[in-house]
Amino acid sequence: MFQTLYSYFWWERLWLPANLTWADLEDRDGRVYAKASDLYITLPLAFLFLVVRHLFETYVATPLAGLLNVKEKVRLKATPNAVLEKFYAATTKHPKQADVEMLSKKSGCTVRQVERWFRRRRNQDRPSLLKKFREASWRFTFYLIAFIAGMAVIVDKPWFYDLREVWKGYPIQSMLPSQYWYYMIELSFYWSLLFSIASDVKRKVGALGGGWEALGHLSRVFFALVAVAFPGRIMHCTVFYPLDLYPAFFGYYFFNFMMVVLQSLHIFWAYLIIRMAQKFITGKVVEDERSDREETDNSEEEEEAAKNGPLSNGHPVLNNNHRKTD
Repeated sequence: MFQTLYSYFWWERLWLPANLTWADLEDRDGRVYAKASDLYITLPLAFLFLVVRHLFETYVATPLAGLLNVKEKVRLKATPNAVLEKFYAATTKHPKQADVEMLSKKSGCTVRQVERWFRRRRNQDRPSLLKKFREASWRFTFYLIAFIAGMAVIVDKPWFYDLREVWKGYPIQSMLPSQYWYYMIELSFYWSLLFSIASDVKRKVGALGGGWEALGHLSRVFFALVAVAFPGRIMHCTVFYPLDLYPAFFGYYFFNFMMVVLQSLHIFWAYLIIRMAQKFITGKVVEDERSDREETDNSEEEEEAAKNGPLSNGHPVLNNNHRKTD
């Protein structure tokens, strides 16, 4: 059964143009071709990336956060309460008013104390600002190095300037060492992100501090536009140029379908970023709207102020409609 599926999966007519077989892509005469077994090295490299990331976040990102004045907020911890903790873990982190009143009776706390406990407990589970900064620094550093390295190894290649050169001799094209290591390192990095996804920040924050908010939003708009325009040129290359060499086959349709999916994600991503930047420019948002905003105990005071008027040292302030009597 497995052998049959394996044979169908690697059937030449699926992945190669007509009149070509896998034997045509075997290493010979000093020419090396890409093989599926090349991917085995990415798993150990992924674990190496996790080690390098830990060292980077500890000895580079953390001191950098201090230099950029990225400060942590003091978080008040929720007092241990078995009844509330059980409800928090098993039922919901956001209880309704009826649940709050029920928990107030069970735990012996007031309604206000229960609400405050859940706010503080939710904050405990939220990633700290320093954690967000360290993770963003690690990703930015890798992407920057990968971009510079990629440009360095491709800028002297003819296909960088003429995309028709990409298909010259396809698919009998030997693989350069620079190509091999670039893609192995890239894939290993993404494996490492997959392995750490459970502990990473669920929602990313762009403007983390240091006074770089405007620059951050403008850079996002630029890269969002590039992410839409540049792949469009690449898609033109993958859709039209191969047909000058071979009739369309399954691999051609499959690859271009995946390119369309990727380009759709680019467009959606660019839309979100440009919309967020528009809100920032018009003053409608001061934080990344994708971030998980931390709750504070000030919300209680705000509620009281809305009901009783502004507070001064915890006491209502008399307005002009209230006169002090003797």
